[in-house]
Amino acid sequence: MSDEPKRIPINELISEEGAHELATSAAMKPYLDFMMAEIQGHDTTAQLKAIAELPLEKRYVWRIASALKWSFADFDDVTVGLDEQTLSEEDFGKVAELLKFRPVQFCLFLKALFGEEEMERLMAEAAAMAKQG
Repeated sequence: MSDEPKRIPINELISEEGAHELATSAAMKPYLDFMMAEIQGHDTTAQLKAIAELPLEKRYVWRIASALKWSFADFDDVTVGLDEQTLSEEDFGKVAELLKFRPVQFCLFLKALFGEEEMERLMAEAAAMAKQG
């Protein structure tokens, strides 16, 4: 098995519902401005300064972290277990598909924010705790 990522032509990329709206929202403008300047080989100092001046609540990392907070604020594994026992096969498949890429996305988020070693430590610690509980 090759470790080389599968190359997909850009016209074949499929994004999740709502992804385009989030990616093109006003909150993403400073980030997109930075990326465009970088791609075009321009000095990115002004764009990076604009991002640095954003309040925490307007940051990309806040969008993800706060969404996770609300997603897991009332987490209860017993309730998840009851749903797992009672979902139809079709509905279980829909949930599984929705969650399919979330672990790798979360790892990539942690890696970008904290670095590879800390991401690995956090995930190993989380897996060990989940096995105990």
